[in-house]
Amino acid sequence: MILALLCSSAATHASTPIYLNDSCAIEERVSDALSRMTTAEKIAIIHAQSKFSSPGVQRLGIPGIWCTDGPHGIRPDVLWDEWDQAGATNDSCVAFPALTCLAATWNPEMSAIYGRSIGEEARYRNKNVLLGPGVNINRTPLNGRNFEYMGEDPYLTSRMVVPYIKGVQENGVAACVKHYALNNQEQNRTRVNVLVDDRTLHEIYLPGFKAAVTEGGAWAIMPGYNKYNGDHACENATLLLDILKGDWQFDGAAISDWGAVHNTEKVAQNGLDMEFGSWTNGLDWGTSNAYDNYYLAKPYQQLIVDGILPMSDLDDKASRVLRLIMRTEMNRNRPYGSLNSDAHYEAARKIATEGIVLLKNNNILPIARTTGKILVVGENAIKMMTVGGGSSSLKVQREILPLDGIRAKASSRGIDVAYQRGYVGDVTGEYNGVTTGQDLNDSRNAEQLIADATTAAKDADIVIFIGGLNKSGHQDSEGSDRKDFNLPYDQDRLIKALAEANPNTIVVNLTGNAYAMPWIDNVAAAIQGWYIGSEAGNAIADILFGDVNPSGKLPFTFARSLTDYAAHATSDSTMYPGTNGDVIYKEGIDVGYRYTDRLKPSRVNFAFGHGLSYTTFSLGKARLSAPDFDGNGSLTITVPVTNTGHIDGSEVIQVYVRDVKSTIRRPYKELKAFRKVPVAPGQTTDVTLSLDKSAFAFYDPSTAMWTVEPGKFEILVGNASDNITSTLPLNISAPMSWKDSELQ
Repeated sequence: MILALLCSSAATHASTPIYLNDSCAIEERVSDALSRMTTAEKIAIIHAQSKFSSPGVQRLGIPGIWCTDGPHGIRPDVLWDEWDQAGATNDSCVAFPALTCLAATWNPEMSAIYGRSIGEEARYRNKNVLLGPGVNINRTPLNGRNFEYMGEDPYLTSRMVVPYIKGVQENGVAACVKHYALNNQEQNRTRVNVLVDDRTLHEIYLPGFKAAVTEGGAWAIMPGYNKYNGDHACENATLLLDILKGDWQFDGAAISDWGAVHNTEKVAQNGLDMEFGSWTNGLDWGTSNAYDNYYLAKPYQQLIVDGILPMSDLDDKASRVLRLIMRTEMNRNRPYGSLNSDAHYEAARKIATEGIVLLKNNNILPIARTTGKILVVGENAIKMMTVGGGSSSLKVQREILPLDGIRAKASSRGIDVAYQRGYVGDVTGEYNGVTTGQDLNDSRNAEQLIADATTAAKDADIVIFIGGLNKSGHQDSEGSDRKDFNLPYDQDRLIKALAEANPNTIVVNLTGNAYAMPWIDNVAAAIQGWYIGSEAGNAIADILFGDVNPSGKLPFTFARSLTDYAAHATSDSTMYPGTNGDVIYKEGIDVGYRYTDRLKPSRVNFAFGHGLSYTTFSLGKARLSAPDFDGNGSLTITVPVTNTGHIDGSEVIQVYVRDVKSTIRRPYKELKAFRKVPVAPGQTTDVTLSLDKSAFAFYDPSTAMWTVEPGKFEILVGNASDNITSTLPLNISAPMSWKDSELQ
């Protein structure tokens, strides 16, 4: 039975349980609970008691907290103090698409459905804190964890993260936004020290976190493993005190990544609220009293008892943890949640189909045949992708494989489907005790696999290659970065051979990152499929056969080579992966399309925001509500969008801003508004978007203020960063400046 708190501050501080009065405000309840707690009890609730839980205060009837990994499914249960599986039979889940796919929907409504659905699964499993979503920016396509994030653009990330958080927290489950901040590579992630200028920090790497806190109302945030300016993120006063709890007025709990704490005095004073981890001190092998020896456990308590550290910091931490408990486990009005429901599978499939991106189509898609033979080639057509990748690995109730989805759809149309392996990549299927049960071993060598596939391709009407990366080490996986930009396992050679054998070759790649495409001119069509979870096979088949018209747009740039990204444009190892522990973001604000659209437009295969449809759209001349703007209110842009094709479809209108003349170097263009709209064939829809003063601002580190300089700007309207159809001049008539804290 969960007990709660009296409003009256005069209530006795005896060791009897405290009871709930629903009229009490949370802050009054937190204050009352804190006043009853001993120092030891305050210390106890700010660190773990097991792999994924922290204790409450049993004497006062205050329950503990149970965390679960996300961000695209609820992790299976492990033993109390081991990573081995608990052996539960009721902890399978729905795997939702990875967050790269969610971002590729460019649809905040999908984000709300996603958050609500995964929150319901967490709530049903009685988890209080979902460790997600991730909003780190894709600085380099080598980052093994990019698949868990939302792309290269801070504005797109900001708009997509807010509905996700609200959806999760509707269920009385806290969203714990991660990994705050600058956790942009897995290589040396626990030691790397990021050096970045303040302007770049605030304009590129913080907006997603800022929106999560100030608009999404996130109840928790997770500092990462890396250092920033010499201090680990969990012990960083600038990140946690000055920005998070100062400028953004965050009232939730800052929860460490597992084993990311290193120093008791620093972590106690610099803003972290809860310590989780694996072993005695988060780094070494455990002992029987491992959790009592955490940095925020007995060592912290002793520093308080000795008068070295103040009680006020501990009270603040304990209050934040109590507030988290009140919002979740002690919220008697939270719903019960649901697990593996039809609605969740439908949501997963809908998000997947909206996020799949049609990159290229030489009129071969959708597949309209009613007879004939399709050859499917590639390991990713038969490999389960929900197991692996690190802490986001899942135990699913079901996973529809791409080959099975295609076969089911094709058979209903009288089409035969054959399969060839083509390449052998990772034949394992296990992570942390969860196994796929698949036997993917194949005794053929690479030459024989390619020969068998190309021979079969000559006899097929259509070839569908399904490959890409997977969630193994040095691909898309926590703990390691990719080793190069090309597809692994000799897939590039295989794709070229298939295209030579059969010109009707369609490439469907499942990845969380961009990659080289030396074969792109040789294939008839290309699709970016992402890791799309339980409904992967059905969603891919829906797109291939035209049951769903693709509408996804790329959330990051697909450049031709690794050196076409700013972080890799030179051989300077200080930029990546770092030298002597430091990685220097010398490229500054030139991340993704901010770099390629200015300096290397010809070196891009597919631009940020790119995505085709099975219908066609025409964007009419955009109209601006006023030619001048003084910062008051907002500007309105109206864009007529016409479906000039023959089927229903959805288009994403994208609005970018350019500062024509500035005293500082500004990006060539920056995304500042977007909207996804359905349009019926032959119809025209007027799409309205708005911009406020923040759309024109840059961060001035000399004043620590957002600043807008008066002068000429341009509003750029299109459906991709490289396809601008209207350019609207705008005059900013007055200077503007403000601090983050002034907008709260």
